[in-house]
Amino acid sequence: MRVEENAIEEYADGLPRPEPDDEPAPFADDPETAAAFAICMNAINFGSGWWPTIRKRPGLSGYGTMAAGVTDRFGSGGPWTAEELSAMDAKSIAEVVGQDPEHPLMPQFAAALRDVGARLRAEHDGRFLGPAEAAKSIPELAGAFAAWDAFADVSHYEGRPVPFYKRAQLAAADLHRAGVADLPGLERLTAFADNLVPHVLRVDGVLQLDPGLTARIEAGELLEHGSPEEVELRACAIQAIELLAAAGTLAPAEIDSALWNRGRDRRYKSLPRPRSRNIAY
Repeated sequence: MRVEENAIEEYADGLPRPEPDDEPAPFADDPETAAAFAICMNAINFGSGWWPTIRKRPGLSGYGTMAAGVTDRFGSGGPWTAEELSAMDAKSIAEVVGQDPEHPLMPQFAAALRDVGARLRAEHDGRFLGPAEAAKSIPELAGAFAAWDAFADVSHYEGRPVPFYKRAQLAAADLHRAGVADLPGLERLTAFADNLVPHVLRVDGVLQLDPGLTARIEAGELLEHGSPEEVELRACAIQAIELLAAAGTLAPAEIDSALWNRGRDRRYKSLPRPRSRNIAY
């Protein structure tokens, strides 16, 4: 695959400016709870390859279903404590998100939340605000999360590591949005590489894929996580967004958000997107 660089300048000119976000971040009235939500939700913000197999709430996507369950739990019972996270099991998180505890995602979700609990207890006295208070910048905060097993996201390509850190960066950005990580450097984050943004870029002609790979995606074939084509797809999306940022006035994270929102339109949802079952996205 390749980035269609001749399309970059015109595409950058057509990107919407970010509108003021008047909606408060979840639980913004309590900083510790807001931090807990951002960290816990991003720790389990993966599983897109499994979305066709889960029970979705009416009118909600796979991610929306999971977020609604966690939001309900925080609203009714408050945030999990670090100790509760350390003891998380598949049955407990399945009850929160409304899924079968035997679904393969549930033990993976539980393992991620246990790691969050263990890290908070060992490094931050069990406080969710601890990581933001210890960091000097948003990239440093993202880097701290990236070292946790809960946010692991490094692939390999031709023998070299390719760190994507999708959820680690998103957690740092969400803490900033919640007002609990008032740190510089948000513009230094890369795109949050998943499967939806590459899909939008492909449909819009910014990413050109090998016809054979396009056929596999459109047939609904799962891509193996870490395979050359799956790594290239995410990496080329990041590179395309860096080129778009250089050609325009938006930061990579702002472009990522614009494309992610665009991906919810019927035009993009009606076409098969690349799917892979993994804990990265």
